[in-house]
Amino acid sequence: MNTNATILVVDDSPESLAVLAELLQPSYLVRAANSGDKALRIANTSPRPDLILLDVMMPDMDGYGVLSRLQADPATADIPVIFITAMGSVADELHGLEVGAADYITKPIVPPVVLARVGTHLELKRARDRLKDQNAWLEAEVGRRMAENDLIQQVSIRALAHLAEIRDPETGNHILRTQGYVQTLALGLQHHPAYRDELSDHYIELLTRSAPLHDIGKVGIPDAILLKPGPLTTAEWAVMKTHSRLGAAAIELAERDIATPVEFLKLAKEIAWWHHEKWDGTGYPDGLAGEAIPVSARLMAVADVFDALISVRVYKPALSAEQARDIVLSGRGAHFDPAIVDVFEQKFDTFVAIANRFRDAA
Repeated sequence: MNTNATILVVDDSPESLAVLAELLQPSYLVRAANSGDKALRIANTSPRPDLILLDVMMPDMDGYGVLSRLQADPATADIPVIFITAMGSVADELHGLEVGAADYITKPIVPPVVLARVGTHLELKRARDRLKDQNAWLEAEVGRRMAENDLIQQVSIRALAHLAEIRDPETGNHILRTQGYVQTLALGLQHHPAYRDELSDHYIELLTRSAPLHDIGKVGIPDAILLKPGPLTTAEWAVMKTHSRLGAAAIELAERDIATPVEFLKLAKEIAWWHHEKWDGTGYPDGLAGEAIPVSARLMAVADVFDALISVRVYKPALSAEQARDIVLSGRGAHFDPAIVDVFEQKFDTFVAIANRFRDAA
């Protein structure tokens, strides 16, 4: 028998307490209570009992009341309770089991039966406790591994995005700024009647994670065009515009290499492919218009243009945030989704704060 187990015996009869204590003490640590109130106090102090033997018929608070209070408290709800009572009818026993007792023993007790029942229920409790500990460990381990995988995913995305950034050093902290802008726009648009079904918290999290990959296709653009210190010719511009398809194709190849679809890759592909489309259908590569352009790409379009306007390029100086704002507002309904531009105007101060926070080194 497990001499480490603690058993609480509850009975208003001193004789019954003495009999049970004498029976159990050779094998267990026994604590005793002669009332329901005292039993509840002991059950909530250390060492907390592993099992409770509880008389039903007691003054003030009967065994049913004690059991109800124990079950209502998360700290004691899992302690098994055996009713020990002189109420010996089948109906009484069924009622005791129905209200949650683990077992039901009638008086006068038969010592070997009491010891057998006590041993059985302690072993069951130990098994439940082991299972609970294992489940808690498994949940913690799953959580740890998910967090680790999440971190690896984020680092991988950032590494790929920086690969494109290294090819085009002028972009600086562009990926950090556009990521912040996109998240700001999505959160601001989340409760718009036309968008609230799509822009769930989960979608916005995936969107924010995907945003840094919008220009990944630039790794496929020749240096002579990507790094040209001046305006591009018509032919060169045609090559530059292929970066959207190149990025989407690269992400699609990555999708084919894995057995299970990865949600954020779908959004990353949308953004890479269509973030240069325009609301009026005059953008590239496919000339999509209006709601045919995925929401993810519409959001990135505003973020990308605003950041390009306030950034220095070899072919242009940086505009002020206010000048860039006016250009974005003038594109409402032509270049950009009107609802997104409205949110941009509302959140302009947040855009400025993000731009200042991730300002490129001089």
